[in-house]
Amino acid sequence: MLAKVASGAVLGIEAFHIEVEVDIQMGVPGMSIVGLGGTAIQEAKERVRSAIRNSGYEFAPRKVTINLAPANLKKEGPMFDLAIAAAILVASEQLNGARLGNYMIVGELSLDGRVRPISGVLPIALAARAAGFKGILVPELNAQEAALVEGLEVHPVENLAHAVAILDSPATHVPLELDRERVWDRAPRLEADFSEVQGQVVAKRGLELSAAGGHNVVLVGPPGSGKTMLARRLPGILPDLTFEEAIEITKLYSVAGLLGAKGSLIAERPFRSPHHSVSNAGLVGGTASPRPGEISLAHRGVLFLDELAEFRRDVVEQLRQPLEEGCITISRAQATVTYPADISLVAALNPCPCGYRGDSTRNCSCTPAMAARYWSKLSGPLLDRIDLHIEVPRLSPDELLSVVPAESSATIRARVMRARLVQAHRFRHIKHVYCNAQMGSRQLREHCRLDAESQQLLRLAINQLGLSGRSHNRILKLSRTIADLDGSESLTATHVSEAIQFRTLDRSVLR
Repeated sequence: MLAKVASGAVLGIEAFHIEVEVDIQMGVPGMSIVGLGGTAIQEAKERVRSAIRNSGYEFAPRKVTINLAPANLKKEGPMFDLAIAAAILVASEQLNGARLGNYMIVGELSLDGRVRPISGVLPIALAARAAGFKGILVPELNAQEAALVEGLEVHPVENLAHAVAILDSPATHVPLELDRERVWDRAPRLEADFSEVQGQVVAKRGLELSAAGGHNVVLVGPPGSGKTMLARRLPGILPDLTFEEAIEITKLYSVAGLLGAKGSLIAERPFRSPHHSVSNAGLVGGTASPRPGEISLAHRGVLFLDELAEFRRDVVEQLRQPLEEGCITISRAQATVTYPADISLVAALNPCPCGYRGDSTRNCSCTPAMAARYWSKLSGPLLDRIDLHIEVPRLSPDELLSVVPAESSATIRARVMRARLVQAHRFRHIKHVYCNAQMGSRQLREHCRLDAESQQLLRLAINQLGLSGRSHNRILKLSRTIADLDGSESLTATHVSEAIQFRTLDRSVLR
């Protein structure tokens, strides 16, 4: 007898419909799985056989053929176990398959029939709704995640027998209801506040500009000057996520298998800080089965690279595409996937290997050759893509001992929000442009017109600093953000001059 059950698989952060076909015939007893399944899928034969028997059902000695369609797509992971078991029970007439067409089924089976959680349930639930399914059966621990999708019945499943009971009589089982507004309101808030940071007026101003316009930042200063402390407070002044952005981030963490400890919805902007020993695959994503890397896990949030010069150069150079395009494409023999990577990059590094070049209290022990070798790890094209180069000097004793409260994150964030509202209105008719840092050539010509004085100032800077075309565009974008914070519609020489002052590394002051 032939039975068909709907399931789902994930490619990148999107899911697609998989049809599980099971045919049971007389012949040499055995089970075979076809349809380009990976190792975990081939191992499903033993899990499914044991789960069916240990759940009190019969697994007759017959020839069982399982097809995962479409057969031209590579499939990985144990998410088809429950669907395969359900299809076998239908084909062996132990389960009524009349209602199976209404539901998509996913889940990994243990040998005793319990259903284990899987990765990627949120995109699979979204795909189920898009395909017109009435509901979805998911592992109990993934149910909150799937219930974020409106218009789809979500049935949490504890074990195989529970799944059979739901499919036999779905009307007697109440689907999970999730109060999405409550989940959204209970989102945790970051505790790190700029009021705790004494001094560093220029650095705070630079981070405010970064938050207001979506600009990338590099912080350069001696050890202990507060670079990491400043970077960790940037998410606290970024605008709140929209529900759509939160779903987008949650999909990434779901696919990466990192959602369990974070609950059903990620409602705060990510802050990722990988160690400088991170590999290419760890930063950009990859391995044999592509999965999101740190760049994508920081999507809509902050990627902080501390001690930037200590990262391998080939790893750091991988940042070029996502910084320019807001996404990262990974090509493998079996598939090519694109992950979103719209990040605010914050990098921190010392001015030299010992860290004390230009320091007011300690002498630098590095030779010119050592300093040149240190800075050679960072290419010009990469630094071109970073809008703000900020010096973070050592604090003076008076600044360290000051008891005067600094400006709070809430106050800074209020200014950032006003600037972001201006940009939202400006780019309301342009797809994929939400802030000044994302402007293309056309938007630069339209919204960054300079008067004669500003043009002369920028021309002088280009000649003296040898700025590239990309650096020129970055200055214009940053000038637009400075003007937005000032509430000015037009760009003035004051705005342009401040933007130029944040191109420290172009002036080779620290190198």
